[in-house]
Amino acid sequence: MVSAGDFRNGITLEIEGNVVQVIEFQHVKPGKGSPFVRTKLKNVMTGGVVEKTFRPTEKFPQARIDRVDMQYLYNDGSLYYFMNMENYEQLAINEDTIGDALKFVKENEMVKICSYNGNVFSVEPPLFVELAISDTEPGFAGNTAQGATKPAVVETGASISVPLFVNIGDVVKIDTRTGEYLSRV
Repeated sequence: MVSAGDFRNGITLEIEGNVVQVIEFQHVKPGKGSPFVRTKLKNVMTGGVVEKTFRPTEKFPQARIDRVDMQYLYNDGSLYYFMNMENYEQLAINEDTIGDALKFVKENEMVKICSYNGNVFSVEPPLFVELAISDTEPGFAGNTAQGATKPAVVETGASISVPLFVNIGDVVKIDTRTGEYLSRV
């Protein structure tokens, strides 16, 4: 059990039958009245965010989220297949659960499958990936004063913005959380 006074960012709890993760919290001591904890909670199953306040003494059970490293194999229509590298079991997840989490992930790359009580609710790609540029316009040297960018398509089909000096065939490092270009490899 975790009391509201001990909330920290990233902690996962069961509140009112929902599994939520604390995104933000703030301890408030008003001049009059009793102190309270103001929070922003994200429902890990649906992705919805709500704001709630709690008394610091309220207690909630901590939710156990299982994160398993699995290899992304392939997709077949609306199903994506993953394999556990320890026991070689395969798992199929529908595209509604995955969303756009795999837009920077190639086949045979490792991802984290997040589940609660056996129900998969999300796929976490690696933080950084290296992908080849499959399509972009040619850049012209000397036509900018500041670091200008141009659109590019990577080998997985996702679109990103890259500096003008990046060409087709170059391998670039991308932050999967923001979709930003980091560097050439």
